[in-house]
This record gives sequence, C-alpha cells and structure tokens, in this order.
Amino acid sequence: MRKLCLLILCIILWLAAVQSCQQRPAPAAVAGPFQFKDKLSDYGFFTGALKTLTPRKGVVNYELATPLFTDYAVKDRFVVVPAGKQIRYTDHGALDFPDSTFIVKNFAYTSPAHEKVMIETRLLFRDPADHQWKVMNYLWNKDQQDAAKWILGKKIPITFLDDKGQEQSTVYQMPNTNDCKRCHINNSVLTPIGPKARNLNYVRHGQTANQLQEWAANGLLTGMPVLDKVPQLPDWKDSVHFSVSQRARAYLDVNCAHCHTQGGDAYNTGLFLEYEQTGTDHLGMMKSPVSAGGGAGGLDYDVIPGDAQHSILVYRMNSIEPGTAMPELARTVIHKEGVALIRQWVNGMKPER
Repeated sequence: MRKLCLLILCIILWLAAVQSCQQRPAPAAVAGPFQFKDKLSDYGFFTGALKTLTPRKGVVNYELATPLFTDYAVKDRFVVVPAGKQIRYTDHGALDFPDSTFIVKNFAYTSPAHEKVMIETRLLFRDPADHQWKVMNYLWNKDQQDAAKWILGKKIPITFLDDKGQEQSTVYQMPNTNDCKRCHINNSVLTPIGPKARNLNYVRHGQTANQLQEWAANGLLTGMPVLDKVPQLPDWKDSVHFSVSQRARAYLDVNCAHCHTQGGDAYNTGLFLEYEQTGTDHLGMMKSPVSAGGGAGGLDYDVIPGDAQHSILVYRMNSIEPGTAMPELARTVIHKEGVALIRQWVNGMKPER
C-alpha cells in the first residue's frame, strides 16, 4: 500500500511538472543579423514592371536640390520607413531615420535612342539589431527585368547621352560594397550622405509644394521647425536665385565634402569643403597640398584666387586619370558643367596680395 501511495504521488508531481512546462512562455526568438535579399524584386518596393520603379504605398520618392554627379547617370531615390515610424528632423547631417528604414538609389543612363537603361540599384538599411546602416548593391540584368545582389563591383561599357544630348562612351564602374563604405563612413560610422534637411529643403521641378513640408504634412517627418528656420543648400544649376559662389560651394559640398571633412576619408588632406566651412585655409586658398603627390600636376596650391588654371582643385576635377582625378570614386568622365562652375568661382575670387 505504501509503495502504491508513493507511485501515485510521483505521477501527480510529474503531471504538475508537465503542465507547468506547457504553460511557461516559449523563449523569445533571437533575431539573427540582417540578410539582404538576393534580388531587388524580393523586397516588393515597386509595383508593375520593376524597371518602371513605380513605388508601392509607403515607398516615398524624393529628390535633392544638388545631387552627386555620377557619369551623367539618371538617378531615382526612394525612402521606405516602417509603418508607424517617423523620420526625426536634424539641423546638421542626415535626417534621423528610424531602425528598419531602407534608402534606395537607382542608377540608369539615357541611351542614344533616348531610352532609360538601368545599371544598378544601391540600398542602405538601418539594422535594428545594432542601429547601424548596412549597404548592398544590385546589378540589373541584360533584359532589364530585375537586379541581383552584387558585392564585388563591375566595369560596364556604356554609350549614353549627357545633359546636353551629346553622345559619350565610357566604362561605368559599379562600386563594390567597400567602395561605398569609403564615402559613406565618417569617424568609422556608416551614414547616408544625400538626405540632409538642407538638401531636401527644395521645391521639386514641376511641383509647387516644398518637399520637406510635404513630408511633415504627411506624417513622415517630425520635429521640423518653421520652414524659414530650415537651412537650405542651393541648387547648383539655379543661376537666377543663387550666386556663383553659393552654387559652387553647394556643388563641392555634395560631391566632395563627404570625404573632405572632419572624420572623412580625406581628413588627412586638411581640405574641408562643407558648405558651412568658412576657414580659407580649409577651403584650400593658397594652401599647399598635403598628400596629392603626382596628382597635383606640379601645381603648388589647392586654390589660387583669381587663377583657376593653376589651382589643383580645378586641375583634378578636370581629369579622368587614375591618381589624379577627383573625386576618385563615382565618376569616369569629366563633369564639364561642374568644372566650368568651379573654374568660374575660382577666377572670380579677388587675388591675394
């Protein structure tokens, strides 16, 4: 009888233990590192034929007042913010995008037949696992139906029409992911470059409303002050509303200052080209180069006021030779209109005595 009672007691304890385990919540799944998808179409950013880049609901197309030059590429930009989240306004640097945000930038060219030909799409993703930005490139296939994840970079022969409709040929250099990081890293932290408040403070061509105001009104952006308190980067092409100096400084800010700034890849040069920079030495005025080597072309100063012909800055922008050309990434042809603007800016400076 005693053995039977012990057996019954053991069975009761066992049943209680089983029930307790069943009621206990399962351990939370541990999120692994973010993995970029194999194809651009896998994200579902766009509807219809992928090459039309028709954004689905929640995918917001945007433009920049002054964009980066890349071999006269046609660029389309989008931001995808998670549902229920908002972008926080910041005065300096890129806007504060929430975790799980995608920034999408597509590169194409205009063919001699006036057709838009896709080349690559670059993604930035803010990983909620560590709150850091991650980057991946996607190469469009020949039939223009989709783009595949592509880490190693690629050289792509293209023939295209420039901004004046003139035909040019080059070998477009799709960057590898480490090349992307060189420009996007500041003080060892990868960050977006283009979507700053000052570069989004802009009425897009064909529109009537300010882009940032639209974002705020639609609930995408929070914390924005009244518009006249928001800094504005000039449109480098707008000679009606902005001076040569303003336009030139805006151009250098977007095309050069992500590297030529404190903490940037070209920090050691001492040439800092941010729009708000006021130090004449940092802007290169009568400043001897620090690390240009043969790339300086035998010239003595980064910028000689009133003398663009003998200024290293203009010389390097007007070159495509490796080791000389600046920027050294993102272009393989000379941006003729950009060089003309910087030459005009330098020649218009009052010479130093």
